[in-house]
Amino acid sequence: MNRFALAVSTGIARVTEAALGPYQTAMIRIGFSATWLLFLLREFPHRQELYGPDGPWSWNLADQLISLNGAFTALMWSDGQFWFETVYVLAVLSSLLLLLGWRTRATSVLFMVGVLSLQNRSIFMGDGGDNVLHLMCIYLVFTRCGQVWSLDERRARRTREARARGEHVVDRVGPALWGVLGLVLVSAAFLDRLNGDWVVPALLWVLWLAQALWWAVGRFARSGQSRIMLDVVGNIVHNGALLVIMAEACLIYATAGWYKIQGSRWQDGTAVYYPLHLESFSPWPALADLLSANGVMVMLVTYGTVAVQVAFPFTLFNRRVKNVLLAAMITEHAVIAVVLGLPFFSLAMIAADSVFLPTSFLRRLGDWAAHARTRLWARLAGGPKEQRGPKEQRGPRGRRPPRQPGPPMEPGMGSAKPPRPADGAGDNPGGSPGDPENPGHRHVGFPA
Repeated sequence: MNRFALAVSTGIARVTEAALGPYQTAMIRIGFSATWLLFLLREFPHRQELYGPDGPWSWNLADQLISLNGAFTALMWSDGQFWFETVYVLAVLSSLLLLLGWRTRATSVLFMVGVLSLQNRSIFMGDGGDNVLHLMCIYLVFTRCGQVWSLDERRARRTREARARGEHVVDRVGPALWGVLGLVLVSAAFLDRLNGDWVVPALLWVLWLAQALWWAVGRFARSGQSRIMLDVVGNIVHNGALLVIMAEACLIYATAGWYKIQGSRWQDGTAVYYPLHLESFSPWPALADLLSANGVMVMLVTYGTVAVQVAFPFTLFNRRVKNVLLAAMITEHAVIAVVLGLPFFSLAMIAADSVFLPTSFLRRLGDWAAHARTRLWARLAGGPKEQRGPKEQRGPRGRRPPRQPGPPMEPGMGSAKPPRPADGAGDNPGGSPGDPENPGHRHVGFPA
């Protein structure tokens, strides 16, 4: 009984004291925002046909459908061309800002509004990847997705350093941004533009009021107890949303796998052959013919796809098996992107898969990216080349080059470690008391 009580108390403390999985949520933020941004940029020349007021699915037809299903879309607030262009540009801008991690608490809300507005405007233009993006953009607003690899993390670190030097730092951009968003929300409610389904408007009001409460407590509360309580609530909401994202990904694979089992083509091992010869899914006919020419390979890929999708939710209890299947699924989606010409579907699924990536791998990935960025900036700036460490100073066939005579080197020269990345790995990413994007708490990630 004492062990059970200790385990329960440890679990409660773990869930309430920190926002878990900072690197995983950063990957979700970067993955889905990049997917949506690339899609909007690629379809920019065709935006009128897809979502415009005079497209094949006209504004009047969309208005009739939305009056029945009550879906939220800001594009139905006006049938003017200027309003459509404004919403599209804002969707692109919010995706870019969320990708960079700038004011993630606000830009995640704008990202959700942009995704819902465009997808609900023309519901016949999407595929399975759009459905995943549709769900994940809602879950993302409940997460603290700017703890690492973001401009928010850099701003919070600089704020801590400035306050450590005794400087007085005041954030004016955040309150001003949320003030503008509140004004837009009040105007939309006053003009009766939120008269559809109540879920999304209620969510927008709750998010705005929660942000206002957070700012008021950080600004006027004399004791830190109120802020600690809000921080605990924020951690619980974040961890709950992260759990929902993981459950959603498992549900997608489980349902897809079990539905495939019921199909006769999946049972006889030939299902993969047919989409390779559909004109709509054959951007590289020669490559599709090459892959489908071997019947054994087609059978193995068919059965392997079903086995991986059905087994993946059960492998979460075994770390090593989970990582192997995760690599297999990511590879499968990369092949689908190239062979079947579905890049955005594959990117969306890879972004969903990234929630299960081990923290150790993501930290190494961040180190590699920061190191590559440093070398790129040094090369673009035309500065001196980076000195190589002892392991890299090798001559032909791995032998060290002869040492050149000269003055002795100062201690540490030639063996300095590369600069730490700006993702804040290993230090406390918490922000200032008035910074809701990066509240003060330590990093807790998922084991490898």
